[in-house]
Amino acid sequence: MVLEILLEIERPDLHLPVTPGVTNSLTSLQTMASFLDFQRAKRVLGICYVVVKVSLLVVLEIGVFPLVCGWWLDICSLAMFDATLKDRETSFRAAPGTAMFLHWLVGMVYVFYFASFILLLREVVRPGVLWFLRNLNDPDFNPVQEMIHLPIHRHARRFLLSVVVFGTTVLLMLYIPIQVIKWAFPTFLPYHVMLSSDAPVSELSLELLLLQVVLPALLEQGHTRHWLKSMVRVWTVGTAWILNLRSYLLGDVPVEDVEGVLIRGEDNVQPGNNPAPAGANNIDLQDGGLHAAHQAILQQAGPIGFQPYKRPRWFAFRLVLLVFLMCETLAFTSFVGLTLPVGLGRAMMSVWMGEAKVHELYTAACGLYTLWLVCRILSVMFAWVPQGWTTVGRKVSEWSMMAIKTIVLAVLLLGVVPLLLGLLFELVVVVPLRVPLDQSPLFFPWQDWALGVLHAKIICAMAMMGPQWWLKRAMEQVYQDGIRNMNLHLVVFDLALPVITCLLFCLCIPYLVAVGVVPHLGLGADVEVQVLRRIYPSLLVLVLVSGLFTFQARQFKRLYEHIKNDKYLVGQRLVNYDKNKRSRESTPQQRVVH
Repeated sequence: MVLEILLEIERPDLHLPVTPGVTNSLTSLQTMASFLDFQRAKRVLGICYVVVKVSLLVVLEIGVFPLVCGWWLDICSLAMFDATLKDRETSFRAAPGTAMFLHWLVGMVYVFYFASFILLLREVVRPGVLWFLRNLNDPDFNPVQEMIHLPIHRHARRFLLSVVVFGTTVLLMLYIPIQVIKWAFPTFLPYHVMLSSDAPVSELSLELLLLQVVLPALLEQGHTRHWLKSMVRVWTVGTAWILNLRSYLLGDVPVEDVEGVLIRGEDNVQPGNNPAPAGANNIDLQDGGLHAAHQAILQQAGPIGFQPYKRPRWFAFRLVLLVFLMCETLAFTSFVGLTLPVGLGRAMMSVWMGEAKVHELYTAACGLYTLWLVCRILSVMFAWVPQGWTTVGRKVSEWSMMAIKTIVLAVLLLGVVPLLLGLLFELVVVVPLRVPLDQSPLFFPWQDWALGVLHAKIICAMAMMGPQWWLKRAMEQVYQDGIRNMNLHLVVFDLALPVITCLLFCLCIPYLVAVGVVPHLGLGADVEVQVLRRIYPSLLVLVLVSGLFTFQARQFKRLYEHIKNDKYLVGQRLVNYDKNKRSRESTPQQRVVH
């Protein structure tokens, strides 16, 4: 679960089932059943208590917590869009379900990327620095088990602590940078974002495209994650050198060479704490400390990773300075991220679009990919220059050919295919549902392309999870080859052209029937319009029904063959058959025939 994954504060709390409402009633009934020695009723009431408790915690952590984060993100970013709380109240009253879902979605995305950054940070710092944060890669982590065993007051404390941590992070990364931007660049804000338009599909599809396609591509491809990890390590090394906390933060220096007090696992146990139960006597606390002991007691496993370090003088004051520098770095990084990509994208878009206002999603994406391309070129050049200019020339020619192939591939698979797919989706779903018969539909290519990219991603995921067929084989081959070993002939003739041909067939054949055949039947203008509007969903239903019947027919045929073989087929093994002997006997006969 979200809170158990991210924030795991270990304390020697008693496991008391402090529960409100229904859980209190179930606890009382279970106590009464235990007193009256009703074993079956006691067991049923105990199971009901666990189900109610886990259900409430799941709703709180998966539903309420992301929703709170989403609303807090919206409130802190009001100045960025020149909006007010009154505007948000009006939109909420107009569409409460949509508003709640969008804020929940934004909160879930924020929690996901926060957890991803914590995983990256854990790869840089010393094991044991982030002991208060749950390790997602811990194989012993079982959130359902902790929900069952830990009492309600501990879950409530974690929830409040999570709200404080996430809320403070939002303040540092949104509210404070926005106020600085308004003071330093008064004309930079607000962002030009249209959340409603005359298009059949809202601009929100572009936000979904950014979250589902652009950001994952930047995080997973192009060495972006490696660059981010390198920047985090550089900042950590610099901060450790300034504050003399290298042994504590990184742990890459021998503890004997550092001045200060050596801290091992058992040094974290303070006097007066409750002793460990008898079941935990076999746990080695050398590398874990008190929090590791508590985790081991809870999950009946060994302690989490811990690496000894040395505390310098004024250790607490140095930690306060570390937290202050971290907050300043978060605010400055967010300031740069909110201004540099958008400003660069605006400058580039102004050359093409002039003074027209452009959706800031386009400007941010343009600036972000431009910065990524510049960083990528610089990193590649720094790696090639030491090898000599001859190697640089050869690499440039190779990469130029690779760039040409990539452009051709991008035009086909990232341009034509999503556009056709989005146009087909609009003709099949959007137009029949939203456009009356007495009105003419309007098509927006950019919106169709954006929706087509999302649909293409979903179709690719479903194809890769499905059975073996030509599309899955072609996609697997392209994925195995990669960009460096790209076979352009395979991509074009085995993947791109078949998909484009199929989409063009689905788009053109119904149109030709509705426009070229139906008017010659003399059915009237109204019938022609109805046929033109309804032929695409009708053919979709026909194809789905045909596919369903074909699938069921194949399944019944397989079932029939299976029943027939089980009932009438005695054996399938050949008797007195020697393959080598048969081949030797057939060879002389063939020679005689020839």
